[in-house]
Amino acid sequence: MSTSPAAAPLLIACALGIEHLALRTGDRRGSDGPVTVLRTGMGPKAAERAVTRALAGPALSGAAVLATGFCAGLAPGMHPGDLVVAEETRDPRGVTPCVGTDLLVKELVRAVPGRTVHTGPLIGSDHVVRGHERSDLLATGAIAVDMESAATLHSAVRAGSRPVAAVRVVVDAPEHELVRIGTVRGGISAFRVLRAVLPAYFEWHRSLLLPRR
Repeated sequence: MSTSPAAAPLLIACALGIEHLALRTGDRRGSDGPVTVLRTGMGPKAAERAVTRALAGPALSGAAVLATGFCAGLAPGMHPGDLVVAEETRDPRGVTPCVGTDLLVKELVRAVPGRTVHTGPLIGSDHVVRGHERSDLLATGAIAVDMESAATLHSAVRAGSRPVAAVRVVVDAPEHELVRIGTVRGGISAFRVLRAVLPAYFEWHRSLLLPRR
């Protein structure tokens, strides 16, 4: 029996317990089709294992996948609570293009008015990036870095053709490193933003279900 397009599932993947809490307690109204929020664990290997395992099951085999959570901004002028919508994710295994970037930007502006939304490449790392590593990664063209998005999307498309996207909330930026005073304030700001973005994710998912002309 074929699955109705209206029932196409959405898998939202995050790494940390605090990210999972924000997504579980956010506004869940407006979703079309089943939504699963998966906590993968920290790091690219954990993300790869968790996403591959989840998509191997029949319930999520055809799911669209969106990676989310916190990230480190690389560009000067970024602040905690800013949003990053990936045009593509990058890691040593290659580049994964993202789908529906413009729509996500529009819906995020609506969901969290007043927040700055950045678009560009999102690069993966296997460790927390600090100091000079920021400028080295910025020089590659990337605007933000995290440890799971690239592995999540790579694993998702490897498991089958599907729409993928990545949206991250900046918690750590060049002028606002985690080791500095104000970290707690920045973390609270990022947590509140992550709680508010689910309607934008659902609208992205809904757009994928519309018939193509």
